[in-house]
Amino acid sequence: MNGADSEVGRLATVMLHRPGAELKRLTPRNNDKLLFDAIPWVGRAQEEHDAFAEALRDHGVEVLYLTELLQDTLEYEEAREEIIPAVLSDRQLGDRLARLTRRHLEDLDPEDLAQTLISGLAREELKTGRGLVYDLMDRHDFVVDPLPNLLFTRDSSVWIGDRVAVTSLAMPARARESLLTRLIYTHHPRFAGVEHLYEPWLEHLEGGDVLLMAPGVIAVGTGERTTPAGVERLCRRVFATGLAHTVLAVPIAQQRATMHLDTICTMVDADTVVMYPPVAYSLQAHAVTMSGDELRVADARPFLDAAARAMGVERVKVIDTGLDPVTAEREQWDDGNNTLALAPRVAVAYERNVETNARLEAAGIKVIRIAGSELGSGRGGPRCMSCPISRERLSALP
Repeated sequence: MNGADSEVGRLATVMLHRPGAELKRLTPRNNDKLLFDAIPWVGRAQEEHDAFAEALRDHGVEVLYLTELLQDTLEYEEAREEIIPAVLSDRQLGDRLARLTRRHLEDLDPEDLAQTLISGLAREELKTGRGLVYDLMDRHDFVVDPLPNLLFTRDSSVWIGDRVAVTSLAMPARARESLLTRLIYTHHPRFAGVEHLYEPWLEHLEGGDVLLMAPGVIAVGTGERTTPAGVERLCRRVFATGLAHTVLAVPIAQQRATMHLDTICTMVDADTVVMYPPVAYSLQAHAVTMSGDELRVADARPFLDAAARAMGVERVKVIDTGLDPVTAEREQWDDGNNTLALAPRVAVAYERNVETNARLEAAGIKVIRIAGSELGSGRGGPRCMSCPISRERLSALP
């Protein structure tokens, strides 16, 4: 059964995206636009990702690959007819180039079409291109942009209960990711009958900002990527469907290092978080509940206090990234707080965050270390790189 009601229930199925040709499109000329801080060594990134996937399988997790799901989905004509026009809606292409590109994409088989939708289409690769827009393009310009951030599958969808929220990504370089994810959830037989809780055309909401703190309790960061309007929309939908009784709206700094809530806080046990020290006790939250037909928004209070109250626990335990401020800042930048729980007290983390991992183990957390020197160049850790499709429900545990 698909779905999840927590961050730490035993992970059964996960969706990953193995980095590929789209990363080879990154250059010093375009990496900022495509949201990467460095040009990754693609072969090593693939080796690191393969080791990550194998570590998950070693712990009984079924690994689904987004590319394979997309290829299967594109076997269906209805899916092809939906995605090709959507990809070509960019007004910068003009009518003629869009029409010629559409013909090119329509002639591709499912495997080649999936690869093109992910790795992009450069001007020099479109042999049938012509017209003013085409002629004024540099040969290395993209008719269809690549999606190097597709690696971070957490952002474009999140499962809440038995429904999937296909999110609305804020950055133009990532908008098409949600369209591909939605296509899979809509047309792939694996997800037949799954109801959508959110859609890409709604207010901006990203999966990295959504933490399932406990059954019925969701924390949502609002800052660089998720807007307050996105949080409000999600609140109304989870309350209307009975998937939550409390949503914690958590303002976070609008900075690259703290782009999502999960860059500063993730869960490693049912009542325990790993958290960046400078924000652990300064982060605030507004508890949002439903009163009749209206949302009730409580005054801001410390995040950890608000979370404990909503979760019905005495306190939320905190494991931080170290007392030394330089080490803490370095390891937060290297995604030390971005862990992926495989079960209560079992978490995957980047091996480079030595201090954070030592503190996790001292607190009784089993740490599965993976390499991430190249995977982390897009600012994301094990949680960012994984979309849990199915977790054992905490509400079903004794």
